[in-house]
Amino acid sequence: MADVHQEAPKPQPSYSDWNHIQIAYFSMEIAVAPDIPTYSGGLGVLAGDTLRSAADTGLPLVAVTLLHRKGYFRQHLSAEGVQTEEDEPWKPEEMLQRLEPLAAITIQGRPVMVQAWRKDIAGVDGHVVPIIFLDTDLDPNDPWDRQLTDHLYGGDTFYRLCQETVLGMGGVSILAAIGCQPSVLHMNEGHAALLTLGLLEEQVNEGNLLDATQADLDSVRERCVFTTHTPVPAGHDRFTMDQARQVLGEERTSALEKFGSCHDGMLNMTYVALRFSRYVNGVAMQHGRVSREMFPDYPVQAITNGVHAATWIQPSLQGLLDERVPNWRRDNLYLRFAIGIAPEEIRARHMDAKRVLISAVAARTGVQLQEDRFTIGFARRAAAYKRADMLFSDPIRLTQLAQECGGLQIVYAGKAHPHDDLGKNIIHHVFEAAAQLNSDALRIVYLENYEWELGALLTAGVDLWLNTPRRPYEASGTSGMKAAMNGVPSLSTLDGWWIEGCIEGATGWAIAESDDESIEAESLYEKLENEILPLYSRHPERWAEIMRMSLAINGSFFNTHRMLYQYVTNAYFPGDAPAQRILQPELALSR
Repeated sequence: MADVHQEAPKPQPSYSDWNHIQIAYFSMEIAVAPDIPTYSGGLGVLAGDTLRSAADTGLPLVAVTLLHRKGYFRQHLSAEGVQTEEDEPWKPEEMLQRLEPLAAITIQGRPVMVQAWRKDIAGVDGHVVPIIFLDTDLDPNDPWDRQLTDHLYGGDTFYRLCQETVLGMGGVSILAAIGCQPSVLHMNEGHAALLTLGLLEEQVNEGNLLDATQADLDSVRERCVFTTHTPVPAGHDRFTMDQARQVLGEERTSALEKFGSCHDGMLNMTYVALRFSRYVNGVAMQHGRVSREMFPDYPVQAITNGVHAATWIQPSLQGLLDERVPNWRRDNLYLRFAIGIAPEEIRARHMDAKRVLISAVAARTGVQLQEDRFTIGFARRAAAYKRADMLFSDPIRLTQLAQECGGLQIVYAGKAHPHDDLGKNIIHHVFEAAAQLNSDALRIVYLENYEWELGALLTAGVDLWLNTPRRPYEASGTSGMKAAMNGVPSLSTLDGWWIEGCIEGATGWAIAESDDESIEAESLYEKLENEILPLYSRHPERWAEIMRMSLAINGSFFNTHRMLYQYVTNAYFPGDAPAQRILQPELALSR
């Protein structure tokens, strides 16, 4: 995988470095670099891609996240598919720059000191987007507080609420300490919702929060933007009122309750963010609709997610695009011009990526795949609703398909959350199916420890990207977008982004919509048997045309350059010359 972004120089920053910042982007997880394990999956990768596009397009933005000293986790899989986990510690002092100012927040009635670290992302023209990592592992802090920035999504709900306090309120305090005064604060999911409480405390200037006026609330709302990624009520962060009082204190908890941030007798972070944001959006057209049904009292818009093209397009194809579409890195809309590249050229570059994947599979597992066989990829977080085992609902038919098409290869990857037993069972079921079905004609392999670099190999190297989420649980999904960037079509249920991206038989194929899973499985097999496999084996020139369409049509739209432009236009600076601002960021300085 090639990433065009080089690490920017690291001079000791002064407060004046922060004067130009207009936007602060808060996210619990950010995929900054492959060797910085501060992300778990799609949410963090989206955040990292957003920042890479902000650097490319010159947006005056800073990001705020937690340090996660011990990472998410490294996955180990036994021969039977039993997942175990271990910490993935890293050394911030070797990769980041420590900032001198400290900030103090209050958790459980005691002061907690927050340290900041800095990492810069540089864009194609050298514009820098700084990322601030918050850290509580400091000598003055209580031992409990020191480990609050250790694990991404670790611990229980009490630990999570303390972490979210550090992210939201600690982030606001650190920005003030370094002299950064953004006019817009963007919450990437509800984990950062307590930044609104920090802003309200600044607004009332040490006064009682319960005395805040409507003008105070409006002042906070005017600065806040919120993106929700969760399409089901159970997925939103909620905490008991006792937990809220213990962590935040009586005054803060009472204020949140008074101002409409609680729901069903619990502190609900989504409602905190909804109540204090002037702009709210879901992450795909369908997700916007679902979110409006969940939160009918709030005007939820929709901005469909994307991926950072120069990060996820494989090196061989990047070289071809550099030759034939030279402006694509700066402006991803030019990827549409890939329609002028001969299909066989794109297919040849895909075979380069397929060979790299086959080599990686052999190195990781000892299994030798074959480059002339049709290869399906399925790499997702291992969660029950994603239904990774749907492909095995009719094992006899799957075996027959493999024999009739001259051989079939299926490559899986994905982690289950350590506390998700259903997700772990899905992995185990895939291993069981592989043990029963593996033969000369059908080869199934599951790769452990799914992460950034493996994801890039898979989305570029397989022939078909499979996605089978149960509707409407897929808010957006971005792995299929990465595949499309590499000319790999999808076969997917019509949920998330695929409702917008599927042109049947041109960019991929849709699995029939039904509440009956057996009907969906039948549709999956029917598409493979009657359309996809015959097309690949008998009409390679037509298959190459579909690859070209996937890149030109979907790659030119489902990217974070376009997504970020929509945020600038609709959320950050509506009606304020947004097109000029993102294309000519120096104009932001005169705002």
